[in-house]
Amino acid sequence: MTETPQPERDASCDKPPTIYDVAAAAGVNPSTVSRAFSRPGRVSDRTAVHIHAVAAELGYRSRSVFRLPRTKRTSMIALALSDVTNPFFFSIIRGAEEECSNRGYSLVVADAQESPEKERQLFERTLPVVDGLLVASSRMSDTALRAAARKVPTILLNRVVTGLPCVVPDHARGTRRALEHVAELGHRRIAYVAGPDASWANGVRYRAFREGCYELELIDSRIGPGAPTVRGGQALGAKLLEAGVTAAICFNDLMAIGVMRTLSGLGVRVPQEMSVVGFDNTFASDLVSPGLTTVAAPLGRIGQAATSSLIGMIEHDHKLSTAPMVLPTQLIERGSTARPLERDQPSRNR
Repeated sequence: MTETPQPERDASCDKPPTIYDVAAAAGVNPSTVSRAFSRPGRVSDRTAVHIHAVAAELGYRSRSVFRLPRTKRTSMIALALSDVTNPFFFSIIRGAEEECSNRGYSLVVADAQESPEKERQLFERTLPVVDGLLVASSRMSDTALRAAARKVPTILLNRVVTGLPCVVPDHARGTRRALEHVAELGHRRIAYVAGPDASWANGVRYRAFREGCYELELIDSRIGPGAPTVRGGQALGAKLLEAGVTAAICFNDLMAIGVMRTLSGLGVRVPQEMSVVGFDNTFASDLVSPGLTTVAAPLGRIGQAATSSLIGMIEHDHKLSTAPMVLPTQLIERGSTARPLERDQPSRNR
């Protein structure tokens, strides 16, 4: 870049230099100066270095933190989670961490706290300093995720976005197996206790639930949406009684445990009067009483496979297939499901 002569500022002027002063001295537009400080990835490395050199000479101070353009890898990978306190992510983190350690990378875990806005802010802070990005159960829009993937190699976990590589459990098959299980026990009225509307997995599971109920000639209900937490399940538990169902398939294990707590408080016995099924087979599912019947996903393997693929993208600069990598699920039967009490089972209205 040809150096542009810098106009001298009036030494008697007490006002600090502005972005317009920097733009005039550097021979660029003010918007380019703004991007160089707030979004360094939006301008070329050469332009950014020139602008910051001019700004330093003028004594300009930006409110934004500037990071020099990276000229080499950092061997750091970011793993963005929708909620780090959810045990669903524990095995995913472990799988990703083990793969990073084996390959000489460091893993940075970032918690979005179920907030798309917080997730966006996490991306802005971490993308300039990492070699690649893993995003698990994102609540952001497809457009925002594609924008992140244009800046660094990115792989999604538990979420499918057209055009981006993804690793997901077989939600549809897992949901169908849970339905078949309660139907085989004799349940005809079954509810789906829904998680957040912003959850891609929630939408996939509910569609599989509706289709399965139709094919198996079951009477379906939908309860929720609710927060994917124990409290979220507790808040919806009583609605199962209002719906007149005898079995519930919940968005995840935490909601299922919350449902069981509410039912117990209302004097409803699980599984004698209400069968409950969770999803994910987190450690808590085997600690509650009765033990929770749940759909198990290979969470550690998901974290490991996604990380291995991401490192391949970083080191070999090759693109992965955008067809989702779907890993199998299986039903784990415990004590929270049983045959319903003998009563007249209503026939489905056709």
